[in-house]
Amino acid sequence: MTESEIEKSTEGGGGKGSRGSVAMVAEKGGCSCGSFRSRSASLLDSYLILVMEKQGCGSGHNDQKVLVLAATNTPYALDQVHLGDTPNNLTEKDFEYLASRTDGFSGSDISVCVKDVLFEPVRKTQDAMYFYKSPDGMWIPCGPKQPGAIQTTMQDLASKGLASKILPPPITRTDFEKVLARQRPTVSKADLDVHERFTKEFGEEG
Repeated sequence: MTESEIEKSTEGGGGKGSRGSVAMVAEKGGCSCGSFRSRSASLLDSYLILVMEKQGCGSGHNDQKVLVLAATNTPYALDQVHLGDTPNNLTEKDFEYLASRTDGFSGSDISVCVKDVLFEPVRKTQDAMYFYKSPDGMWIPCGPKQPGAIQTTMQDLASKGLASKILPPPITRTDFEKVLARQRPTVSKADLDVHERFTKEFGEEG
């Protein structure tokens, strides 16, 4: 959306006196909403608050909720980094553990990690030497000690016309650990130190 389009959208009020809580989340090195406040940034703030009000945020309808808005000046680098509807057996503790394991990772780093993890069930299925048949007729890769395990491969099942009945296993914490063992943050601590020194020297007002 251009500056002029935002300006037209915010004309006639809306955005004044909003009770909503707006949290501008910036990825280090990739956001312009911190040090320098430009006219464009102010217009963007007004537009975002207007959108919030149109959605009922800040107007007393949802006083118990906070709307978090994330901004970046490198939208081409953004990807969907959550698992979405992908089957997984991760618990809340697993997510907390993974958060500690990805300390120092940028949003892009985490995106790459998750994309790699999404392929782990496929790799397991391709390499599996044993499968078991679930009650609903799906063939799931497993180990030799799994009750009902049959020694076969994905290729053998496919040759029998059962390719559509092969179901990759859900994502596990072990899948993340396997990927994280070979992945490192692309932003070094030295780079973060430079950013922090700049912020301390110039502050939010620049």
